[in-house]
Order: sequence, then C-alpha cells, then structure tokens
Amino acid sequence: MKRIVILDTWINDTNLGNRLIVEAVERTLREVFPHDFFYHVPAFEYLRAGRTLVKQADHVFLAGTNALRSDMNRFSEWRLRFTDAFRIEDVILIGVGWWQYQSSSPNLYTKILLRGVLSKVYYHSVRDSYTAGKLGTLGLKVLNTGCPTIWKINKEHCDEIPTTKAENALLTFTEYNQSPNEDKLLSDIVTRNYDTVYFWPQMYGDYYYARSVSGGNLTYLDPSIEALDDILKREEIDYVGTRLHAGIRALEHGRRTIIIGVDNRAVELGRDFDLPIIPRKEITMQLEGRINDTWRTEVKIDEQAIADWKGQFRSE
Repeated sequence: MKRIVILDTWINDTNLGNRLIVEAVERTLREVFPHDFFYHVPAFEYLRAGRTLVKQADHVFLAGTNALRSDMNRFSEWRLRFTDAFRIEDVILIGVGWWQYQSSSPNLYTKILLRGVLSKVYYHSVRDSYTAGKLGTLGLKVLNTGCPTIWKINKEHCDEIPTTKAENALLTFTEYNQSPNEDKLLSDIVTRNYDTVYFWPQMYGDYYYARSVSGGNLTYLDPSIEALDDILKREEIDYVGTRLHAGIRALEHGRRTIIIGVDNRAVELGRDFDLPIIPRKEITMQLEGRINDTWRTEVKIDEQAIADWKGQFRSE
C-alpha cells in the first residue's frame, strides 16, 4: 500500500478554478492508485507540517495550474525555497503549466531548483506544448497531456454536445484580467442573443466587476462549485465567458461552450487540443456569428499521451 501526496493548489487560494483542477487531479490519481492512501499538502505555502508527509510519500504530485516560471527566484505561486532543491526530490507534475509567456529561458536559479525538486525518472504531465518546451530545456521527461480537467472530454463525449444555440447562457469575467470595453461588448452580445444570462463568479472580484460592466442585466449565481454544477445540470444552456475552467466544466456537463481567451492558458489549450476558444480581441468579428451558427465541438485530447503517463505507474 502506497502513500500518495498531492501538492494541493486550491488550499489557501482564492480561485475556485484551482478547486476544479485539484478535483480532476485527485479523480485521475485515484484511478491510477485505487487502493492507496492520499494526503493533501498545500502547494501555495512553504513546506512546514507537510514536510514529513512529503518525505514519507511513495509519490508526490503537483496538482496542475500555472505554477512554473522562468524566474522562480523573483516570484512563484508554488512556494519553494532554494534549499528545497536539496531536501525535496521526485515531485511529479500533473497538468502543470507555465505562468505566462516568457521570452527568457529558465534562469540558473530556476534550473537548479526544478532539477533538484522534480523527478528525473518519471514523465511529467504538462498542460500545453509551451510548457513542455520550457521544461524540455531542463532535460526532464515530459508528456503534453493537457490539464486533467479535459481528459474525459473525448470524441464520444463531444458528439453528445449540442450543435445549435440554447435559449439561455452562462457568462463569466476574470477579475485579474479586465478589459472593460471588450468585456462590455461581450456582455452586450450575450444578453442580446439569449433570453436569460446567468453569471457565475469564480473569484470574489468577478461579481463586483460584472456589476460594473453589466449591472442588472444578469442573473447572479452563488459563488460555489455546487451552484455552477447545478445550473449546468438543470438548464439547457450555453457557456460564453473568459473563465477557462468554468468553460471546461461546462464541456464536462455536455454544454455548448465558447471560451473567450484572455491569457496563455486558453490560447495554448485551444491550439494544442482544439478547445472552442475565441481570443478576446476577436469578439467583434467572431462572437455573434459563432453563437448563432451551427457547429460541432471537436476537442482532440491526446489519449495516447494520457495513457502513457498513467501507464508508467502500473508496473509498480
């Protein structure tokens, strides 16, 4: 019987999207290790009480999100001290991505840190090809699997997603990536084309930003995963919004989805796996036509890469 530690990117975080990621990570790992003990250790604070669990673990997994960057001496959401390069080893990535587009390669500090902390034996699962390229410069073994939140969205699943517009829509905005003019245009287009538009706040500031952009034109949902799942289950609804993981959740529920790409995560997942993405700067040209056209959802997950990543643990 093994001890599995998940370095949890939802504990002490304010973004419900990270909870969605961690849920998908744990669901996946329990498929791979169905008879073993699981423990959660916070990834967004320095190791203290969790250090013993990490030391005792048979496997330690970092759970998704954009936790890596080229200059981890400046800032990193994954809280690591430089001395951790010599105290922690064999962490395995699952669905992890790069912070943002960075023209520079990982600096010497980051190279030493990540080469010390990350496994050199196991393949790492990364979110996109951009991240794979960055980690490849460190000599690590990498598979571009996409985020575990998309691993169930295969062709058979996509075939069940409606191809025409629903009567109602679910809208989201992003508090830390605002563009008031474009977001007002997004709101206007959605409210013009749907009977009822619901709004789900993934972070605290999303609600107040939506109020400033859309006012009373929206029906506001509670800020919980349960409220998100409830509306996606009970309503014939389209998703149109800037929140990537709320959009992926809508796809999981079989809802027609248009994700407005506002950062590298959406752009790279769209490029690598054909997620239904429209860049925010192209709302004027594309969005209204996309809403009213008939089209198929054709997400193309890399099932072989996913199987290879899972399979490396099955011979143990």
